[in-house]
Amino acid sequence: MTPADKHASILKSTAKRLGFDFCGIAKAELLESEAPRLEDWLNRNYHGKMGYLANHFDKRLDPTKLVEGAKTVVSLIYNYYPEKQLPHQSEDIKLAKYAYGEDYHDVIRARLTEFLEVLREEIGEIGGRFFVDSAPIMERQWAQKAGLGWIGKNSLLLNREMGSFFFLAELIIDLEATPDAPLAKDYCGTCTACIDACPTDAIVQPGVVDGSRCISYLTIELKEAIPDEFAGKMENWAFGCDICQDVCPWNRFSRPNREPAFQPDAELANFSNKEWIEMTEETFKRVFSKSAVKRTKFVGLKRNVDFLVSNSF
Repeated sequence: MTPADKHASILKSTAKRLGFDFCGIAKAELLESEAPRLEDWLNRNYHGKMGYLANHFDKRLDPTKLVEGAKTVVSLIYNYYPEKQLPHQSEDIKLAKYAYGEDYHDVIRARLTEFLEVLREEIGEIGGRFFVDSAPIMERQWAQKAGLGWIGKNSLLLNREMGSFFFLAELIIDLEATPDAPLAKDYCGTCTACIDACPTDAIVQPGVVDGSRCISYLTIELKEAIPDEFAGKMENWAFGCDICQDVCPWNRFSRPNREPAFQPDAELANFSNKEWIEMTEETFKRVFSKSAVKRTKFVGLKRNVDFLVSNSF
């Protein structure tokens, strides 16, 4: 076994021990073929008001510009699919499954911190950084390059064994490790379920999403008033949206996560439309203090709920 093979084995065994469902390895290098796609997406203003996505263009494509001395990109999958879905009634106000429990940034960062500590204990001094949805990294492309799945028509990474209800995280390190083979095949075939189901027509072509039309963008990223053209099209989503994932046939393989921190707050689990509509700032702070939902702040979540109430009920 070569040193690179040994390192790859340690990376994968450590990932499994820390609760990650999959670990893939890729060489840290320029994602040359992604440059024109990213440039075109930005030129079409599909990023809407998310101006930060136009920043650090070079770093998004080349991890060696993000982390000095980078040799390897380790992509990791962490399941968040819930045992029970909220709300209990299909006509009630909804939030994306990833936001049921504690903020995934905090939960996964703790795992990644331990990951690096274990590597340094077993291998020696290793330079690098870890990321979970927090830096200019094309994480789905890196995960595909590392053999963890393919990018579906809804632009999300799909994995044949567990669908798409998972978080992606990365370690970019200066350690040589044997890379995995990229997954070259697209297993979506002729299916267009996600495209057909999107109520705001955000999926403009297979694999390309106009972010400015996505319900997740409208309820989380957009800080202004939600445009009237989306009245009656939000399908009761107050924070995020799971529609394109819920209809995806590959998500029949989803299994409940094993992370206690992702279990919903007891009060949230019993929310009905009444609780959403009558929510006070005090309730918001109590229920969502550890949740990713706090990103919208109370005023943002109230805006979303008010928009739903005035246009959908």
